[in-house]
Amino acid sequence: MAIRYAIIGCGMMGQEHIRNIQLLPDASTTAVYEPDGGMRDKIHQLDASIEFESSIENLLNRKDLDAILIASPNHCHADQLVQVFKSTALPILVEKPIITSLDDADRIRKAAHHHPAPVWVAMEYRYMPPITKLLDLVKENSTGKISQLSIREHRFPFLEKVGDWNRFNRNTGGTLVEKCCHFFDLMRLQTQSEAVRVYASGSQHTNHLEERYQGEAPDILDNAYVVVDFANGQRAMLELCMFAEGSRYQEEISVVGSSGKVEAFVPGPTRFWNTELGEPPTPKVVLSPRNPTGPVEMDIPVDPELLEAGDHNGSTFYQHQKFHQAITEGTKVEVTVEDGLKAVVIGLAAQASIEQGQVIHILDDGWSF
Repeated sequence: MAIRYAIIGCGMMGQEHIRNIQLLPDASTTAVYEPDGGMRDKIHQLDASIEFESSIENLLNRKDLDAILIASPNHCHADQLVQVFKSTALPILVEKPIITSLDDADRIRKAAHHHPAPVWVAMEYRYMPPITKLLDLVKENSTGKISQLSIREHRFPFLEKVGDWNRFNRNTGGTLVEKCCHFFDLMRLQTQSEAVRVYASGSQHTNHLEERYQGEAPDILDNAYVVVDFANGQRAMLELCMFAEGSRYQEEISVVGSSGKVEAFVPGPTRFWNTELGEPPTPKVVLSPRNPTGPVEMDIPVDPELLEAGDHNGSTFYQHQKFHQAITEGTKVEVTVEDGLKAVVIGLAAQASIEQGQVIHILDDGWSF
């Protein structure tokens, strides 16, 4: 079955989705709502057959669609998702973060419950090949009973976006929502438990300090530590630095259990690699058992065509494959609205912890604080 997509909001991430949809054998992008003229020009260069609609309402009224993809700025997601729920029964893929304010959690949760088709939250990091391999090894009990999970992201600063919306917490939900809900999702996935306590420390140290937008200075964090305690006694830590683009690997993930450790090393986007240094690093996974000791390194190469199609180590393509299967074969939605919302709750709690200088207790089985 061929799937015809409509995309709401089609800037940098939306265009990555188009490139990956083009790689699927039975999918195409039919129509887009994108208010920015410069972005529309880029979309036309990607695929001249895509039609543009002047409003979301007009887009949703089309009869030649099989799925809706929301890739607009963060603060638009909740309202647009509700609009889609009210207007159509089509499957939905919505970019993270699904919300930027705790006030929206309950209404999105209730609205999604009644939607008759799959609703998938785009958490691409689950599908990066080295992270997928790490997840598989943990499922195979390579670590034994998990005790600790550590995620380090040392990366480039926020990129320039249309209207500079990503320079302000009110639009992004805060850096620990915008950039890090992926990681809190991975924490929940690995621990198979809900967060109960969050403590964070962070600041705006280096990035965007001299920028002004209509006289207003950006307020987004560029570095943080976050510690999360889970109900089952496991704990996780995030280390974020957004002025460390010189790093060989962008993400380093470590899962430690009673019988061993598994690590994943993920390079950043290929287009940012300094070619004077030679070929970009290959992703790898390292399994370090306790008995007998001796680390085992595994290279996890990614198809160059997938690397060319986006900035997420091929994961956007694999995510689309699984979403396509959920639509056409009725397979399970792997990243649910609940997953998307609860990851954001942890991020919002981390932002609150930094602002208040105290531990934030997560309530209602991960739904609030």
